[in-house]
Amino acid sequence: MTERLSARAFLALVADEDTFRELPYPERKSEPDGPLDWQGYDASRARAAERTGEQESVVCGTASVAGTPAILIAFEFGFLGGSLGERTGDRLESAYVHAREQRLPVVPLVATGGSRMQEGMLALTQLQRVARQSALTRQAGLPQIAVVRDPTTGGGWATLGAGADVILALPGAQVGFAGSRVRPPDADPSAYTAEAQVAAGSADAVVEPAELRTTLGTWLRLLTSPAAGAPVPAALGAGDLPATGWQAVQRARSPERPRAQAYLDAYFTRRTAISGDRCGGTDPDGMLCGFGEHEGRTVAYAAQTGTATRPAGYRTAARLIRLADRLGIPVLTLVDTPGAANDAEAERQGAGAAIAEVFGAVAAARTPVTTLVVGEGGSGGALALAAPGNTFATPDSYFSVIAPEMAAAILKRPPARVEDTADELRIRPQDLVELGVVRGVVRPVPPRPPVPPSPSISPPPPG
Repeated sequence: MTERLSARAFLALVADEDTFRELPYPERKSEPDGPLDWQGYDASRARAAERTGEQESVVCGTASVAGTPAILIAFEFGFLGGSLGERTGDRLESAYVHAREQRLPVVPLVATGGSRMQEGMLALTQLQRVARQSALTRQAGLPQIAVVRDPTTGGGWATLGAGADVILALPGAQVGFAGSRVRPPDADPSAYTAEAQVAAGSADAVVEPAELRTTLGTWLRLLTSPAAGAPVPAALGAGDLPATGWQAVQRARSPERPRAQAYLDAYFTRRTAISGDRCGGTDPDGMLCGFGEHEGRTVAYAAQTGTATRPAGYRTAARLIRLADRLGIPVLTLVDTPGAANDAEAERQGAGAAIAEVFGAVAAARTPVTTLVVGEGGSGGALALAAPGNTFATPDSYFSVIAPEMAAAILKRPPARVEDTADELRIRPQDLVELGVVRGVVRPVPPRPPVPPSPSISPPPPG
C-alpha cells in the first residue's frame, strides 16, 4: 500500500514547486459541539487541528501541475478521517465556484471515510452540495480529474471520486462505497481496491506516486487544449483498390493489414487512454478510447481493433464521445470490426442498449466527428461509430449490411456463391463512395523523394 501522505505533502507531490496558493475560506459561525450538540465534538476537532495543523478536512487552492493551472482539492485524512461536514462543504463549494469563474479544471485529491456522523444528516447533505457544484462545473465545459488515495470510501467516492471525468488511483488504495467497518463480514477485501476498480471499469488507471505529476499534467493539458477538428488519417496499408467485393473482404481480414494501434501511433505524438464503461465492464481487446495530441492540439479517439466489439466497449466509446463533446474536443473514430459480439453473455450485458448509446452519442455530438474505416465494417456494430456525412475508407476496407457468408446463408445460396454475393452487396470502398455512404477513399502518403546533395562549389583560383 502507498504511504498515506498528509494533504500538504500530497499537494507538494502533485503541484509544481512554489505554485500552490490556498483559497480564502467562507466563515461559518459554529455552534458549541456542532449542529447536533454532539458531546465532545469540539474537543475532537481541536485535537484534529493540533495533530494535523489544519482547521478542516480539505485544503483548497490554485496551482500549476506540470505547467497547466488547476484547482486542487486535497483531503486531510488525519482530520477526523477526511470526513465531510458543513464547513467542508463550504470550502468545496467555494473552490468549485472559483474554478468556474477562472475557467480552471478541478482536481480532487480524495482521501475520506465519508460523511461526518457528529453532524448527522446535515453532513450527509453536503454530498448534494458537492454533486451540484460538480454538475455546474461539468455544464461549464471544465474537466474534473480525480486522484483517489487511501482510503476513498462512502460519499466522497460516490461524488468527488466516481463522479469525475477521469479517475486515477494510487496503488493498493482502499476504494469503494463501503468502508472497511461497514462491509459484510464475508466480503472479499480485494474487491475494494484501486486495482479492482480499474478492472471493473470504475476507474481509468493506477498511477505510481512518482509518476503522478507527469500523468496528471498530461491529462490536464490534453483536456484543455482542443483541436479545431479531427483531420482524416492517411491510409497505412494498400494503395490500390480491390477488384472485387470478395477481394475487399480478404484484404480487410488479412492479419498483415494495419490495425488500430498502428493508426493511433502514426496519428498522435502522444496519447493517454480512458478505461471502462463505469457500469462494471471493460473491453481492452475490442475498443481503444482516449485523448491524444495531433499537431499540437487534442483529438479524442475511439478505435475498434478488428475483433467483435463487446457491450462494455460500446459504452466506453459513448462515454468518450460525450466527454469530448462537453469539452469541445473533436473525435476521431476508427471502424474495424466483423460486428458486435452476439454471444449470450453479450446479450445479458445489454448489447443492444450499448450500441444504441454510441449511435446516440455520435448523433448528438456538437463537436466534429471524423471516421475512417480501416478494416472490416460489419453491420450496425460498425456503423454505430461512423460519423454521418464525414466517414472515409481505406483501400483495404469494406462496409457491409451483413457479412457475405451470412447473406448467402440467409438467401439459401451454396458456399460457392459467397464471392458473387460479396459483389452484389457492393461493399468495396469505391462502391461505398458511389453509393454516398463514405466521402472518399484515403490513400497512403507517398514517401518523399530523397533530396539530392548540393553540388560543392570550389572557390575561384587566385588571380
